[in-house]
Amino acid sequence: MRIGLLTDGGHPYPTGETGRWCDRLVRGLARHEFDIYALGGGASAEGQGLPALPPQVRRVLTATPQAPAGRRPPRRERGEGRGYGRRERQAFAAHFGRLAAAICADDPAAPAALGGEYFADGLYGLAALARDHGGLAGELRSETAVRILEGACRAPGANRAVRAARVPDHLAFASELERALRPLSLDWYGDDTLGSVDLSHAASGGRAALPGLLAKRFCGVPLLVTEYGVQLRAHYLADARLGAPARALRYGFERRLAAEVYTQAELITPGNAHTRRWQERCGADRAKLRTVHPGLPADRFHAVGEGAYDADPGALVWVGRAEPAKDLIALLHAFAEVRKAEPGARLRLFAAPARDAESAGYLAHCRALAAHLFPDEAAGAHAVGDNPVSFEEIGGPEAPGLADAYATASVVVLSSVVEGFPLSLVEAMFCGRATVSTDTGAVVEVIGGTGLVVPPRNPRALADACLALLRDPERRARLGAAARARALELFTVEQNLAAFRGIYLELMSHNPVRRESADGTTAPQPFAHPAEAHVPGRWAAPAATRGPVVRARPAALLTRERPAAREAAKGAAHE
Repeated sequence: MRIGLLTDGGHPYPTGETGRWCDRLVRGLARHEFDIYALGGGASAEGQGLPALPPQVRRVLTATPQAPAGRRPPRRERGEGRGYGRRERQAFAAHFGRLAAAICADDPAAPAALGGEYFADGLYGLAALARDHGGLAGELRSETAVRILEGACRAPGANRAVRAARVPDHLAFASELERALRPLSLDWYGDDTLGSVDLSHAASGGRAALPGLLAKRFCGVPLLVTEYGVQLRAHYLADARLGAPARALRYGFERRLAAEVYTQAELITPGNAHTRRWQERCGADRAKLRTVHPGLPADRFHAVGEGAYDADPGALVWVGRAEPAKDLIALLHAFAEVRKAEPGARLRLFAAPARDAESAGYLAHCRALAAHLFPDEAAGAHAVGDNPVSFEEIGGPEAPGLADAYATASVVVLSSVVEGFPLSLVEAMFCGRATVSTDTGAVVEVIGGTGLVVPPRNPRALADACLALLRDPERRARLGAAARARALELFTVEQNLAAFRGIYLELMSHNPVRRESADGTTAPQPFAHPAEAHVPGRWAAPAATRGPVVRARPAALLTRERPAAREAAKGAAHE
């Protein structure tokens, strides 16, 4: 089976957990072929060059945010070299007007046509215009687009927040919209690109799924969408630099796009129930949703989980990235209460290297707070163990590894106020450690009764839960063993690969490719590229007898033979 893997800023460049998950998926499903279509790799990522990829990856096409790459030079020159004619400008105004009306519409008051139907008509109309004439990026940056957007904001039935938009808001959102719609101008929707795959698999929702929408619209390729985080929420929070009206416009676009993606997808696989609830609120059909937990490699935690390392009986350990959402301030205040009741307790904070100035500033603030809460003890601290609170970097060449960090823990603590799928919690469970966590995101779903859960932003409750486990070694051991068993059952790479192996085959059985026979009739076939096409020799029937593929598969792809295999077959026949 040939899979078109659609990513946004991740695989094949090793950035983020989504990129690592894609790499594990591609390497684990070695019997399938993968074409990778990467949006937003960026110049910095491309400058590093492609990492070593397994042989099942046939090709990688990348479109950077700076310039919409991937288009054929003649079409790019035609689209950028001259403007639209009168008919094209009229078509653009009509399609963009419907898109803008749907973005600005207020759901409770607007008629149904101003929702998904208007958005879909406008989106696919713009995509067809870009395919046939090019030049869409220039029109989206034009004064015409800004005027249409301004009119949609002031139209009856528009959202109250977007009515307050002024010219700077219109310009800011028009720029954001042009970047978001760049996938419409890519040359990825022909018979030799996404039109030649059996299945499009978007590794996240939103912009990454846009090429999958167009591949289904233009080529009939089924779409699978996997989301391990709430993309709509992430986009909304990322736009904090924009004004309120511009943010409302961006949220309207992302909401409509998410609804269209969920409508057109054959199957949606959220990573947890928290993401699933968001998808349902955005219009996803419950019958299409199937939770598939992300798989993490458990082998590197095997030695710790099997008891090869002894934990410090008084050590509380936190592992993660230092940022405000992790609420280390509440954890430090909670540990101050723990220290009063248990003077031998220690708190070890293992933080990943700071990514930006905000993270570095937050970590410095936490260090200052720790020195303020424990002034006498910190004054004489010269090594790990002298100070009840230690800040240690993880992930560097001289820093301890993840398994070593969890091995020192008697109790692992998660104090976040915002959390998606808690990876550090799963790692602690692999290590067989008892946990205390705040009730946020998918924490309760992951823990499942194998740890203690307290309300977020409540240092007193966090301290009481930590003390309860520090004073009860048998309970710690019992919860740790149960947590390890649960993690090995639900959250390993193997279970994730097994789930998607079955999903791929299921979707192919429901979406067969139809080929025309010699008498003009069509018959369903399970795959666009039959297995016989890969057998050395002439086992497969010639392309002329099989007939053309309705989804416009190139005949060369159906009957290709490797030169070495062809020569070997000839030699055997001669003998």
